[in-house]
Amino acid sequence: MSKTELVLDLVRRIGVVRPRDLDAHGIPRIYLTRLVRRGLLERVGRGLYTLPDAEVSEHRTLAEAARQVPHGVVCLLSALRFHELTTQNPFEVWMAVHHKAWSPRSDGPPLRIVRMSGSAFDSGVESHQIEGVTVRVYGAAKTVADCFKFRSKVGLDVALEALRDYRRAYPAGMDDLWRYAKICRVSSVIRPYLEALG
Repeated sequence: MSKTELVLDLVRRIGVVRPRDLDAHGIPRIYLTRLVRRGLLERVGRGLYTLPDAEVSEHRTLAEAARQVPHGVVCLLSALRFHELTTQNPFEVWMAVHHKAWSPRSDGPPLRIVRMSGSAFDSGVESHQIEGVTVRVYGAAKTVADCFKFRSKVGLDVALEALRDYRRAYPAGMDDLWRYAKICRVSSVIRPYLEALG
């Protein structure tokens, strides 16, 4: 197999490739630039390459963001959209990073970074495959709890909509929601809204 074929095979397998992904295969990074010039690859963001005819899912920006911020977790409005718990359609990808992590830069999808720590950062993370990329996303219950924790960023109306939609979509999931509300220290904030919803 030529190096060109190896690169194209790698892109087919993992969806979105970064230059460092070539290092493990002993392929010089310049091949990415050459393949873009030849029209065999497409640069979709800073340091992100894919096939030009790759099938684009509605969650492609999440895959691109996950490749750029591999230790981040899709959160808040982007996670609500992923779980179909909101009518909001954020133009930025909301990503949680550890409070001591470096601030990622992106010329791919615009990022909205939220800093979290401890169990509020580590709990409720799910892994999903999107276009061959493993994307870490907070689960639905954790996302709703986060919306109340960060209600000054997303708006109380968004948090209430998410709570109503969560109750409809996951009628047996109230124990999970309550557990994450305690982890995020918002159980006293959520309680009156839950009681009002009956």
